[in-house]
Amino acid sequence: MSIVVAIDGPAGSGKGTITGIVSKKLGLVNIDTGAMYRCVALATIQNNITLEEKDKIIELAKNIKIEFDSEGKVYLDGVDVSKRIREKDVSSIVSPLSSIVEVREEMVNQQRALAKGFDIIMEGRDITTVVFPDADYKFYLDASFEERAKRRFLQNQEQGIEMSLEEIKENIEKRDYNDMHKEVGALKRTEDQIYIDSTNLTIDEVADIVIQTIKEK
Repeated sequence: MSIVVAIDGPAGSGKGTITGIVSKKLGLVNIDTGAMYRCVALATIQNNITLEEKDKIIELAKNIKIEFDSEGKVYLDGVDVSKRIREKDVSSIVSPLSSIVEVREEMVNQQRALAKGFDIIMEGRDITTVVFPDADYKFYLDASFEERAKRRFLQNQEQGIEMSLEEIKENIEKRDYNDMHKEVGALKRTEDQIYIDSTNLTIDEVADIVIQTIKEK
């Protein structure tokens, strides 16, 4: 029987980093759902489709091929887009695009299909509530707004992505609102999630909390 570890939380809360560490230490398959939506956003840009052309975006989501490798790289139709999907133009449209109900339904179907037969860890906005409501382990990872913006700024610098701290703050503020007010798949706190405020914790400390929780349970 496969094991499912689900992690939800807002932008910049460290979900992706923690998920990567935990997956390696516990031998879990890491499925990056945020990267999947970013792939749809990138494909939308590449095909000169606007956010108003919802039917075209929905059709696009059904026909693109999204893959991950063991090193965490993301491929869109066979091309490595790991860095490209983190750039400013993609970041600016990923949240409203992911609010399209039919796009979310398609991505959820793909996420569940990718997870079949594996012990997995998956992070996103609605993993504990929609994608895998019966997950074996549910976490909600959080941090203060200022800390989340700082982390994203440093992450972008490391990846060579030009984006000012003010631009990042504006982007995160919009994403927070959109993520919490989606018609389907909104970011929510629930009683069965284990809540972790990582504002004053190191990456290793947060990872240890998640790992120890899984081992103890």
